[in-house]
Amino acid sequence: MNAEIIAVGTELLLGQIANTNAQYLSSELAQLGINVFYHTAVGDNSSRLKDVIKGAQQRSNLIIFTGGLGPTKDDLTKETVASVLSVELEHDQKALNQIEQYFQRTNRHMTENNKKQALVLKGATVFPNDNGMAPGIAYKNKDCLYLLFPGPPSELKLMFDKYGRSFLLEQLETKQFMESRVLRFFGIGESQLETEIEDLIDSQKNPTIAPLAGEGEVTLRLTAKDNSLDRVTEMLNKVEEEIQRRVGTFFYGYGTTSLHSELFKKLQEKKLTISSAESLTGGSFANELTSFNGASLVYQGSIVCYQNEVKEKLLNVSPQVIKEHGAVSFECAKQMAEQVRQTLNSDIGVSFTGVAGPAEQEGKPVGTVFIGISIKNSKTEVYTLKLSGSRNGIRNRAVKYANFYLLKLLS
Repeated sequence: MNAEIIAVGTELLLGQIANTNAQYLSSELAQLGINVFYHTAVGDNSSRLKDVIKGAQQRSNLIIFTGGLGPTKDDLTKETVASVLSVELEHDQKALNQIEQYFQRTNRHMTENNKKQALVLKGATVFPNDNGMAPGIAYKNKDCLYLLFPGPPSELKLMFDKYGRSFLLEQLETKQFMESRVLRFFGIGESQLETEIEDLIDSQKNPTIAPLAGEGEVTLRLTAKDNSLDRVTEMLNKVEEEIQRRVGTFFYGYGTTSLHSELFKKLQEKKLTISSAESLTGGSFANELTSFNGASLVYQGSIVCYQNEVKEKLLNVSPQVIKEHGAVSFECAKQMAEQVRQTLNSDIGVSFTGVAGPAEQEGKPVGTVFIGISIKNSKTEVYTLKLSGSRNGIRNRAVKYANFYLLKLLS
């Protein structure tokens, strides 16, 4: 079954709301083994909606509509679908009773146009709306199945969960399971990662492998489909094992996680505390780590030390080090990490110093970054980076690199 999702509403095209319904439905359909090949958004215009429907009929055998089932004149999804299919509309008595009861219950006057919400395609399967008024509709015409859902996400999600999913499962001749697994990598570019697993991508069939570049990160989405859920898991495990063997050094987590989320969990797991000395990053590391509930259990504090005087007086960085090597140096980053750990009495101290731009500093080019990591009873590590990009881009990537290095050291 190949599906297409058509979102109806001019507000979508104006950017007033995001099309979260399509995202939700795509995720749910994937779990049922149903392919979603197209997303379309169209305004409240009958002529354009007809064109979209006719195009969808040529390439999809499951067409799902969201929105346009309300009481006003610009809610025209049902009317347009009925026109294209040459099907009559009729009132669904249960839906009409539910709408009337709602107005009685809330002691409000029901206008005539509200009855429009109870209209359904003649001969259709009707999904009750347990969180609103307009019911959902399922209608089979020739070899194509049409599903119409209300636009408000709270109504659509409940309706699909209670009625839509089981209805679709009944329609599937061969029930399949589809599962995706997202692997997250840092410190390796998309082109390099793709080169390392190029033969796997070239030969992919099932599971499929889809690389996606993010902000300084790369993700791989593995997707497998089979009649057996156990077999799906087995296939995903096998291809992931080979990927990890080749580029596992750069792997840090699954799904929608982030570097700072993984670091936070690792610190909690090991019952370690951390503090930061931030010159280059201006408190960005602290801001990320303290965004989690319970951050006080792992985070001691930060000293934002942009000026050399602050480094010397608050962090006790040696003036001689700054004089001989500069504030942007291996030696300064090392002392900053060690001193903030001791000063704030934490298990770990991390430091940031570097040149974010727009001009060079101390004769060092923009993008020069030093990250120091001091772990109690361990040798202090200092990492030297040459980053490119905007001022904020350099700062943000420096924080990500620190999170990644800390994860590797703590693992």
